[in-house]
Formats: sequence, C-alpha cells, structure tokens
Amino acid sequence: MNRAEDRSFLGHPRGLGYLAFTEAWERFSYYGMQSLLVLYMVDRLLHPGHIERIAGFGPFRQVLEEIYRGPLSVQALASAIFGLYTGLVYLTPIAGGFVADRILGRTRTITLGALLMAAGHFLMAFDFTFLAALTCLLIGVGCFKGNLASQVGGLYETGDNRRADAFQIYYLFVNAGVIVAPLIAGTLGEIYGWHYGFGAAGIGMLIGLTIYLSGRKYLPPDTAATTRSERAAKPKLTHREKMAIIALLALLPVLTLAVIGNQQIFNAYLIWAERSVDLVFFGRKMPTTWLITLDSVLSMTFLAGAVVFWRLWAKKFPEPAEITKLGIGSLVAVTGFLCLATGATIAAAAHGKVAIGWLIAFHVLNSIGFANVFPVSLALYARVAPAALSSTIIGIYFLHLFAANNLVGWIGGMLERMPAAQFWLMHAAFCGIAGLIFLIAGKLFGHLLAPAGHENAVKQPVTSDDMTARG
Repeated sequence: MNRAEDRSFLGHPRGLGYLAFTEAWERFSYYGMQSLLVLYMVDRLLHPGHIERIAGFGPFRQVLEEIYRGPLSVQALASAIFGLYTGLVYLTPIAGGFVADRILGRTRTITLGALLMAAGHFLMAFDFTFLAALTCLLIGVGCFKGNLASQVGGLYETGDNRRADAFQIYYLFVNAGVIVAPLIAGTLGEIYGWHYGFGAAGIGMLIGLTIYLSGRKYLPPDTAATTRSERAAKPKLTHREKMAIIALLALLPVLTLAVIGNQQIFNAYLIWAERSVDLVFFGRKMPTTWLITLDSVLSMTFLAGAVVFWRLWAKKFPEPAEITKLGIGSLVAVTGFLCLATGATIAAAAHGKVAIGWLIAFHVLNSIGFANVFPVSLALYARVAPAALSSTIIGIYFLHLFAANNLVGWIGGMLERMPAAQFWLMHAAFCGIAGLIFLIAGKLFGHLLAPAGHENAVKQPVTSDDMTARG
C-alpha cells in the first residue's frame, strides 16, 4: 500500500503504530530506571557498605568534586550524578545520528542501542557495575533515541498534513510508557527491592526491541552508509536552509532555560517530596515515584487536549507559529512552580508538611505548559531540518536537554542550602525568562522557520501541510 494511502493505525501508516509502541516500551524502561535512580542513590547506593563496592567510583567522585569545587554530601553527589547522566543521555544522540546516517543505517543502530540499554538496566542490579551500567545506557540511548524519532517523519510524503499529528500521537505513547513505569518498576524498586525495579526496566527494553524488529517491513527504507561520491552528489544547502539552521541553534539555549524546571521533577523534586510532602493516604505512605505517574497521566491528557484545542482554535483564528506556542507554554509553566513555592511557604510557616494539593496543581499547570513545548519544539526542528541532515539535526535538538539536565544536577544540590520556596521561585524565573525570549524571537526571526514559500504567512501551525521530509 502507498504510504499516502495507508491509514491502518488511527488514520496513520501502520509503521507509526510499531514506532509508537516501541518508543512506549523504551520510555517504560528509561523512566522506570530514572524514577528510581536518585532515590536509590540517596537511600542506599551512596552510603557506607555499598559505595565502596562500585568499580571506579573513587576517581569518578574526585572528578565530580573537582568540578563542583568541594566535597559533596550524599544528596548533592546523587544530584550531580543524576545531572551528568541525564545530560549525557541527550548528547549521545548526535553521535547516534551520525552513525545511522553515515555508517550502520538506522535499523542496525537502533537495534544496537536497544541491546545496550537492556544490558545497562540489568547491570544496575549490582553495586559493582553501577558506572558500567550508566555507560551502557548512555551509549544505547544515543543510538536509539534520535533515530527512532526521525523514522516517524519518514513515514509521510512531503506535504502530508498528518505528519505533525503523528508526533503528537508519538508523544502520547511516550507518556503512556512513563505512566506505567513508576507503577511497575518504581513500585517494585521502592517496596520489594531496587534491583527488581531495574530488572523490570531491562525486560521492557527487550519487549520494545521485539516490537520494532517485527514491524520493520512497515517502516521507511533504511539509511545506509554512503560513499564519498554519494555524499558529494547530495545537493548543497540553500542560503535559507543555512539561516534556518542558525536560527534553530540560537534557540537551543532558550529551550535549555525553559525545561530546567520540568527536568528537576526527576531529581530534587522527588527528594523534596519524599521528605517534605504529606504523601500518607489511608494510613500508608504513597511511593514517591507515583508522582511521576501523576505527572505522566496529566501530561498525556493535556497533550491530547492541546491537539483538540489548537484544531478548534484554527477554525476561527490563525493558529500561532510554533515558536509562539513555545513562549505560551513556557509562561503557563511558570504558574506551576509558583504553586510549589506557595505550598512550601505555607508549610514552613505552619511547621508542617506540604499539602498534596499544591503538587497536584503544579503538575496540572506544568503539563498544560509543556504540552506546548516538547512536541512542538521537536516537530519544529524535524520540519526545518534539511532531509540530508534529519537525524543529525534531531540529535542536535537534544543538546538543550543535555545542557538542562547538567544544570539540573548542579541546581538540585542547592536544595540543601536554600528555602524550598526560594528554590522553586528560581525555577519559575527560568521558565518566565525563556517564555519572553521565545515571543521576542518569533517577532525577530520567526520568518526563517516558516515553511518554504510561507515566510510571510500569518498562520504557521505545527500542522502545516508544507512540512518537509524528516526521514
């Protein structure tokens, strides 16, 4: 069946279903492990009796303390490791995109990545192999992440207006995986033993790989290593394409600033919630990792809501450009962090714990905001990227998460040294500044990011009919 005629999966090509389910299981494995990582380090791994067993940890800790300019407490050390690991997770896709585009092709690169990730999760079962496990996971995600996302765009012909909706559906499945991960891997880890949670994450990754390989015939033709003559034969970038790439690069620091607060959810937020929030229900304390499930449920809900909202909006009004949506989303997220600051202030005044309602309000408002940040920014970079550089540009897109997560690790250590209300107000300021810069940037050079031939159009929706091929 022609790709333009294939509507076997929710009105989209069947291959989208295989990619979406693969990514859901990969996110289950990744977030199952990540939801446990900081709590595991703070509550067990970095304490005497365990920390001495980690192969190579002495020199590794020395390097971290040199970077942070002094000894690190258990919480600060855990935050630093978390930031370094989750930051590098978003740096390695650049190398993974290059390997797929130039050497192995996407299928073999994705398969290698999945196997390395599964091995990394299983190695987390032992104190001795902790650093080796993180290394496997870093390389595996680099091979896997950007290449799978780039195959989503490759399912559609140029001009197929289902392309942007496909990324929204893709993100819905991402969030489905994140929802389930804390309920299974998180609960197993916190209640029955940390290593059971990590093992469940490894099994999830193998399931994802099986789904991916079973649907290979429905996916875009694989990229393969190119010869020097083939590379020379590729058309050179036009001036407009070069200027658009420069604009995308200029937005990376702003995206970094915008997402620091959201990424902190997996780090200092969990430690703060475990110690300072009333999580007791019916006489039993709720596992802290379930807050990740709450966040994912709300994120999934508002992702779907954002698709419906902008479709209804477009019937009567011009739909905002993607960069404008990024500004709106960032400013909405500010209100979520103001809720955390308010709850922390009230609890400090009463010498009690923070009511769970403030956290629920935070997750609602933050999810509304980031429904207009993460999928919109990915769709923007994937659309603007020249076809010959699609995997590489998507890898570069993840640089903002590399920088943000490293900053999250550094900033998370400040939780011990400042009042919680001030800590969360700082994160609100990050989102607010980013939101304003996005709106200003849209006025200054938004035309460079408009679909070809639509530089002067008022309407520049994420669901444009003129999106270029990403695959």
